[in-house]
Amino acid sequence: MLLRLPKVMQETALCRSSIYAAISEGRFPPPVRIGRRAVAWRLKDIEAWKARLPQAGPVRWE
Repeated sequence: MLLRLPKVMQETALCRSSIYAAISEGRFPPPVRIGRRAVAWRLKDIEAWKARLPQAGPVRWE
């Protein structure tokens, strides 16, 4: 399944500029070309990226 940019932004909570900056730094999966002027991301690549994110620890109320 392929995701277009608005859905990728929704799934990752990142803005367009952050996504493309992370791609250029090698920290985010690059899109695949689906047309002359269109790109999309593979769902499995986005899911793998999310799985590699550090998980937040438990909240400690003191």
